[in-house]
Parts: sequence; C-alpha cells; structure tokens
Amino acid sequence: MIIDVRVPATSANLGPGFDVLGLALGLYNDIAYEEAEGVVVAIEGEGAGRLDTGADNVVARAARMVYEAAGRRFPGATIRCVNRIPPARGLGSSAAAWVGGLIAANAALGSPLDRDAVLALACRAEGHPDNVAAALLGGLTVSCAAGDRVTAVSLPVSAEIGWVVLVPETESSTREARAVLSADVSRSDAVFNLQRLGLLLASVGSGRIDLLRLAMEDRLHQPQRQSLFPWMESVRRAALDTGALGCVLSGAGPSLLAAVRGLR
Repeated sequence: MIIDVRVPATSANLGPGFDVLGLALGLYNDIAYEEAEGVVVAIEGEGAGRLDTGADNVVARAARMVYEAAGRRFPGATIRCVNRIPPARGLGSSAAAWVGGLIAANAALGSPLDRDAVLALACRAEGHPDNVAAALLGGLTVSCAAGDRVTAVSLPVSAEIGWVVLVPETESSTREARAVLSADVSRSDAVFNLQRLGLLLASVGSGRIDLLRLAMEDRLHQPQRQSLFPWMESVRRAALDTGALGCVLSGAGPSLLAAVRGLR
C-alpha cells in the first residue's frame, strides 16, 4: 500500500516568537511511501543530487523512529520525494522531511501513535518544536516544551493576511544561525519581545493587522543574525516601504517573510 503525504513549508519565530511560534505556508513537499525490504529513496526537485537516497535520508530515519516507538521491526521502504521547499533557507525543509516520514510510517502501521506522540518524536529529531508543530498542525502554532513533553496549539489567522516569502540564493544552516546568538538576554530585551509576542498573537487573532509592523519587531535573534545576512535590513525596509504589513527573517534565515493585505 502506497501512503501519500503532503507537508508544508514553515516559518519559525515570526519576529518576537523565538522557538515558540511557527507558521505553515502554501508551499509543499510530497512523499509517496511504501513498506519494502531495504531503503530506496528517489528525490525530485529541491535537493535532488544532494540529499541522501539511502537509509540516512531524513524521511527514512523518521520512518525508522516510528517503527521503533511502536515496537515494530523496520524492514525498509520505497520512498519518493517531490521537494519544492528549498533547503537551508529557513523554510523548514528538515522539519517537513521529519514530519512527512513520521506521518507516512505511522499511517503504514495503522496509526499506532497519536498526534502528541508524533509531535514529540518530531521535536526530538529536529531539536526544537516551532517548525515541526506548524508542519504537523498547520496554521499559526504556539509551542511549549516541558521536559520531554511538547504542547502545541494551532491558532486561526485573519483571512485578510497573506504571506510572501523572499528567497535569496544564499544558504544557511540552523547550527550556524544559532551560533551567533548571545547566551544572555537583558531584562529590557526580554520585556520588549514579550510585549510584541503578545501583541502579535492578539493582532493576528483579532484582525488588527495594522499592528503587525510593531508586533513583528524582535531583539533576541534578528539583530545578531544580521552579521550572517548583512543585506537583510535593507531588504526588510524595502518590503515595508512598498506596503508590507510586517517583515521578518524566516526561521534561521536567510529568507524573509512578509505579511501583506488580502493576498489570496
């Protein structure tokens, strides 16, 4: 039996929501999964010729995690990936691979794992919950980790808000983007981000999209990451000057996510 799974690209942080917020976007990877003896992965589109096509492929590794969690032997799988999410651009390509493999393998086994268990496995694999929660639940997600348990809630987004992603040729790894962040945060910067995080959730939920420019400001990660992407601020300002409601670095970058009015 072939299992077909579609997983969205995601943008994390959304400015002040560092490691908390995630947003599913209208760009998708498709996975066709069938249990087999041994692992064979075919890749089309983004990452073709670069990504592993054997047992070390992330989708295959995710499938193995499900079998192990369910107490079943993993025989292997034939996996076909049609990738549209560009890798290393801050759009959750690895999260999509982990979530896609987990969902496909779980379905192939008759869904022994519930959604919370799948989310926990995805968070363990990815290392942080924001992208995987949005990829799994869709919409705008708020995630909270408490020990080994991760709780995530998907929130409605005003239909007036559309999202545009500006994707450069530059690539960046999450590890590199996190390495430039300071281990210490001042109280004033923490309060700055808490205020804007609350305002962002309120503005998206209530439709007060006029508040997004202020609500998407950040002091915890975007200023530090400008050393990796020195052009980021000029592009952000250009987007705002041309009418964007708000504009932020997408995840670890280097893509920029802009909120716009009424794009459908």
